[in-house]
Amino acid sequence: MAYAITQTCCNDASCVSVCPVNCIHPTPDEPEFGTTDMLYIDPRACIDCGACADACPVDAVYPVDRLRGPDAVFGDLNRDWFRDHPSDHAWGAPSFPRSLPDELGALRIAVVGTGPSAGYTAQELLRGTSAEITMIDRLPVTGGLLRHGVAPDHQSTKRIAESFASVFRDPRLRMHLNVEIGTDLTHQELAAHHHAVVYAVGAAADRRLGVPGEDLPGSLPATAFVRWYNAEPTVPADAVELSARRVVVIGNGNVAVDIARILLTDPDRLAATDIADHALAALRRSRVREVVLLARRGPGQAAWTRAEFLALRQLPGVEVVVEDHPEVRAAIEAAGAEAGSGSGAGSGTAAGAGLLTGLPLVPFDGSAEPGPGRRIVLRFLSAPVELSGDGRVEALTVERTTPTADGRVEGTGATDVLRAGLVVRSIGHRGVPLPGLPFDERAGTVAHRNGRVVDPATGRPLPGTYVVGWAKRGPSGGIGANRACARETVDALLDDAAARALPVPEAGRKDFERLVRHRRPDAVGLRELRAVERAERERGEAEGRPRVKLASVPELLAAGRRR
Repeated sequence: MAYAITQTCCNDASCVSVCPVNCIHPTPDEPEFGTTDMLYIDPRACIDCGACADACPVDAVYPVDRLRGPDAVFGDLNRDWFRDHPSDHAWGAPSFPRSLPDELGALRIAVVGTGPSAGYTAQELLRGTSAEITMIDRLPVTGGLLRHGVAPDHQSTKRIAESFASVFRDPRLRMHLNVEIGTDLTHQELAAHHHAVVYAVGAAADRRLGVPGEDLPGSLPATAFVRWYNAEPTVPADAVELSARRVVVIGNGNVAVDIARILLTDPDRLAATDIADHALAALRRSRVREVVLLARRGPGQAAWTRAEFLALRQLPGVEVVVEDHPEVRAAIEAAGAEAGSGSGAGSGTAAGAGLLTGLPLVPFDGSAEPGPGRRIVLRFLSAPVELSGDGRVEALTVERTTPTADGRVEGTGATDVLRAGLVVRSIGHRGVPLPGLPFDERAGTVAHRNGRVVDPATGRPLPGTYVVGWAKRGPSGGIGANRACARETVDALLDDAAARALPVPEAGRKDFERLVRHRRPDAVGLRELRAVERAERERGEAEGRPRVKLASVPELLAAGRRR
């Protein structure tokens, strides 16, 4: 019986490298890699060896005959992908790990950030070179989006952090947490102590709506909401109020789906996860019964992945409905007709609309109070115009939109009002300028070329300065996409090292550690980090949970000192 990849696929291609028959696609060498929702196993070529399941860092690979409940559909999804993407599974040219001439000695490389892109970067450097690594993070804990971005009910996805555990324990790696570059240390000081600096700082800012009332209390960016339920220590425990019966989430990507799912999931199910204690308590008191996912475009342009949306449809005790609208109904019917014609699941906009087949199409009156039960309403072709309320958000005015011939949408002038006590905007992220580095305002990323940070005025690289992850390519791709991204940046760094183009540090590793202790006496090292890990896991064991997160900087620092 063949294996199949399921919803929690991280796309890092660990499975591809161990498959003896090359039946997992797209591979990192293929154009579609990093753009598909997940990777797929061809059941006709799979030899049932299980190597992919053993290598998968997030336990996403199962024998097809063991798939049950909501996961059963993934056997069909894996098979159907190869219907539209035939492959002869021929092997490409082999690739080998990079190395450096021995006479170069050990490089000292700083990596700013400790999330997935930083982890993959350090992993590549430690495996392929004799480099000494310094990792720095503004927070007193590691993980980045793995800890503070992945939804708590996706515990298997968080297991990819275990693949970085050996990286963080490597004797050639030093860690300085609770240290912020640009505040505690400058880029110039960091560069003076290392041959190269790699920035893996993500895209920390939210895109704004640009409408009146956006800054009212009760209007939140998605990043704040996600960090709140994930115990990010800079987000207050009382940052989210759940006293309203209806919440509107603007956007329909995976983050919007996560927020809707967490808001309506039975808190008893979340109690078995690492959700923040304050968020779990708030969800137990919550009056929210309806979440509206609002989208400016039609169903064919929805940004969620197929796997995440299929999981949303299976949420126990929650009804998922689509607001009935002539153009939305027509798109769903057209997608159903295409699928029924024998042409497969459809592609492009038809495939997106096809995911809604079978969902109830219902009239929706946003000015009325939600009815009994819990439900998610998918409302398409609606754009936010204004948020209003007496001291906090009480309503959202939206304008109907209509598709144009060139694939865009435009306003129709028709508006209506949705009563809502909480509005969350989930319309994308954007990088923020970093002190001492050039910034590409148009792209919202650090200015770079293939990972080398460049001066936009001259186009010349800044010697020894590199970027990786969302700070490099913008907020695109899941966790695993950072692996290929890190490899490209590390290759550029090693090319520069081999060409002897890296600057020679002015001071040594011990000098840097003294500088850190002087600037941040409360900096957190690996010993304190391990103490925090033990404290959280011990609390978790006592409550039958993976861990109970410490949710504030003072708590984290105190736990590190106690041990």
